[in-house]
Amino acid sequence: MNIGITGASGFVGRHLAAAAIAANHSIVGFSRNPKPLAPFAEMRPWQPHQSIDLSGLDAIIHLAGESLMGIWSASRKHRIRHSRTSDTAALARAIQHHGGPSVLVSASGSGFYGDQGDSPLTESSPHGDGFLAEVCRGWESSTAQAAPVARTVSLRSGMVLGPDGGAAPILASIFRLALGGRLGHGRQWAPWIHIDDLTRLFLFAAENPALHGPVNAAAPGAVTNAQFTAALATAVHRPAIFPVPAFALRLLPGGMSEMFLNSQRLIPSAALNAGFRFLHPELPDAFASILTP
Repeated sequence: MNIGITGASGFVGRHLAAAAIAANHSIVGFSRNPKPLAPFAEMRPWQPHQSIDLSGLDAIIHLAGESLMGIWSASRKHRIRHSRTSDTAALARAIQHHGGPSVLVSASGSGFYGDQGDSPLTESSPHGDGFLAEVCRGWESSTAQAAPVARTVSLRSGMVLGPDGGAAPILASIFRLALGGRLGHGRQWAPWIHIDDLTRLFLFAAENPALHGPVNAAAPGAVTNAQFTAALATAVHRPAIFPVPAFALRLLPGGMSEMFLNSQRLIPSAALNAGFRFLHPELPDAFASILTP
């Protein structure tokens, strides 16, 4: 397949490009600064509200979006929302009106579900409340304009764990200093996925006509925050003795605490039912893969 990737230079984009090349796909990257970038055969400008060159693509995997990390000021929250809803809608319109890829696989997030306690969450579970739930609902609905001409899939990912990006290197550094600990009471479920499984799942969604609509992109080995903390502490051979109280997290601006305190027990039903098999289904193995020198 000839696959386009937006957000090509980001953490997930880099790993996805390598996985696509290994699977014998040809890849075209989209970036706001489209300089030559290995291993992409071509880089095109990402200008969703001006023009998007989709020519020659069989599928497009849409990763571009403002980072959730950083202080959630009013302007930051606007950029987060706009980059996921308005920009995705522009991409979907371009597919509808100008043709090109017959598959649109878009990133989404576990934030779709809000705070759901201990309830197991499959793709048919209802959405929740809060800023991230609102953003994810808009993000996914923005792909709808492409649906008449393209199969659309939205991957609701949990925390992405990898050796060279995402949260794992930062958390590992904190825990190696014996400064880590659970967040709040630690009983909230914390969905996660290894970067290798996420990139494989993006490609699986692009290739597999049985997949459409939402897909939970989280490892089957679901854990609570306390279990996540214990596994990471074990992986770096340090104690986890500095819990962060919930009230302190709730002092973060813009409602940021929902990223840390919301509970989402994701079950990857759609992926498993379609035949996808995780390389890293359990957290200790994932940490061993990521943190081993």
